[in-house]
Amino acid sequence: MKQLVLDLLLPAPNSFADFVAGDNAEPLYQIGQWLAHDAHARSIYLWGEAGTGKSHLLRSACQQLDTRQAIFIDASTSKLPDLIPGDIHLLVDNVEALDAEGQIRLFDHYNTLKEGGGFFLAAGPLPPMLLNLRDDLTTRLGWGLVYQIRPLSDDDKAQALKQRASQLGFELSDDMADYLLLHARRDLPSLYRHLDEVNTLALSRKKPVTLALLRSVIQQTQLAIDF
Repeated sequence: MKQLVLDLLLPAPNSFADFVAGDNAEPLYQIGQWLAHDAHARSIYLWGEAGTGKSHLLRSACQQLDTRQAIFIDASTSKLPDLIPGDIHLLVDNVEALDAEGQIRLFDHYNTLKEGGGFFLAAGPLPPMLLNLRDDLTTRLGWGLVYQIRPLSDDDKAQALKQRASQLGFELSDDMADYLLLHARRDLPSLYRHLDEVNTLALSRKKPVTLALLRSVIQQTQLAIDF
């Protein structure tokens, strides 16, 4: 049964197509310019609270590039390479997690990219000057374009949920979107996980996704948390 469900699941690609811009149209546009090698967008730093889509944007941007052109590093789980080509695209997520050695490397890499014509895209939770990092590094992070990725409004979140559900292969009604926003954690990654869970459950039972089924998934999640 599990394999049957996996076979029936439709892909939900991690791309710009499933990113609802909301109040973030300008940084989304500039990332497009970054990918188009616009000299004015060679260095971009994104900041904002968890769940706003910073990591999604970095990974989506990386997916648009040839693997030979890009290096993606999540500083919370991986270390920066010792050396990089000067003309590469370097993407660094969670810069706040860099240790002392990593901060020195990123400082050096930034200078390497600046001299070699490369491109830099990074993200963290705070504006550059408020990060608990070396002053010379935070200065570099602030040299280029700096954008706050703002949380979506409830209307934008409902739109994002309906778009995600459509990618999974079912229609999310207004009532179901409202229920999710009222009774589940409100960050998009958590909301998307609930959609994945209810879709998998509906497929396993060979039934459509309904409000009652969604309610049971949310309640089970809440019970697990309380336990």
